[in-house]
Amino acid sequence: MSEHVSILPWAGVAVLAVAAAAWVTGLTRMPRRARPRSAPTGYGERGAVRTGARPLAGLPQQRQSAPHLECVELTPAERAAFAVLARRLADGG
Repeated sequence: MSEHVSILPWAGVAVLAVAAAAWVTGLTRMPRRARPRSAPTGYGERGAVRTGARPLAGLPQQRQSAPHLECVELTPAERAAFAVLARRLADGG
C-alpha cells in the first residue's frame, strides 16, 4: 500500500468488491431457484408434464392462438394517395 494514500479509499474499494461479488452470486443463484427441473429436449409440454416441470412464475404464458386481426377500409381518396406514394417510392424519389 502506498504511503501517500489513505486507508479510506482502499476500504471503499474492498467494500465495493465484496458488494459486487455478493451481487453476482445473487444473480446466479436467483434464477436457479426459480428454474424447474428441465424436461428432456424435444418433448415440449408432454415432457414437462411427465417430469413434473413447472413453468416459470415470472414469465407470462404464451398465446395458444393468433391475436385478432384488424382491418380498416380505405376511402377512395386514401387509396389514391397511397397509390401515388407507392409509385414515388418505386421510382426512387
